[in-house]
Amino acid sequence: MIYDIIIVGGGPSGLTAAIYAARAGRIVLVLEKESFGGQIVYSPIVDNYPACPHISGADLANKMVTQAMDAGAECMSAEVTGIFHAESETFTIQTDMGNYESKALILATGARHRELGLPNEKDLVGNGVSYCAVCDGAFYNDKKVIVIGGGNSALTTALFLADRCKEVTVVHCLQNFQAENTLVEYAKAKANINLVLNKKANRFCDNNGVLESIDFVDNESGKLENFVTDGVFVCIGQQPQSDPFALLGITDDLGYYDADETTITHISGLFVAGDGRAKNIRQLTTAIADGATAGLAASEYTAK
Repeated sequence: MIYDIIIVGGGPSGLTAAIYAARAGRIVLVLEKESFGGQIVYSPIVDNYPACPHISGADLANKMVTQAMDAGAECMSAEVTGIFHAESETFTIQTDMGNYESKALILATGARHRELGLPNEKDLVGNGVSYCAVCDGAFYNDKKVIVIGGGNSALTTALFLADRCKEVTVVHCLQNFQAENTLVEYAKAKANINLVLNKKANRFCDNNGVLESIDFVDNESGKLENFVTDGVFVCIGQQPQSDPFALLGITDDLGYYDADETTITHISGLFVAGDGRAKNIRQLTTAIADGATAGLAASEYTAK
């Protein structure tokens, strides 16, 4: 069977593309290697999605999957390991569950926040550990938080949180920040921002699955220091999930898909959408916007 459109990635972007394409009458297959819904599944509360305040990420993801399937899209759990573009202008998608063929392809593989790699880090996501201040900052109004990182993202996050949190402590593992000097100076000027250098995160300390504090190791003395906090924001960069598709030549130097808001790539019939696309803002709403654009563009392509 040849599908009209195969979508790699079952997050908000991929599922939105599936909804639009299936409603346009296309035969659609969505392939997802982990859990449908993407990173949003791990958000206990989503408060920035229009018309759906106070909804859990898991509930929102389930609604998207149901809507895509009700529209006629097929959703399958499978990991894509390679893609081949045949001379017949069809795509062959190689997975751990077999090969699938389509006339058009949408890559909505997203990007992951880089993790610290501490033992209980994943268990505390949504219970004191976060990677997105825009998503979760409102839950820490008038509370004490820690931002881990030393680049532009970390300092921007600290400045954002300083307007709503009682105290923000930025901890970086090196002797100097890698952020722009202007951001560092802005942070220094904020009375409720503390800047701490040369300390490396060692362990999250929790009580019944809720974060209470975090241990840092001083790089010079080797001593362990405990910082009590209500929440930790890890800001050490993002990692696009584009490795299996590097040979297609559609990624930039950082591994993000090199395409503008049209979602069109230089390969005929290949579209990209979501957080894996090179852009400035990566939020739930921007991922969904990409999905709608890509779903309609791929539908139009297959109609020719």
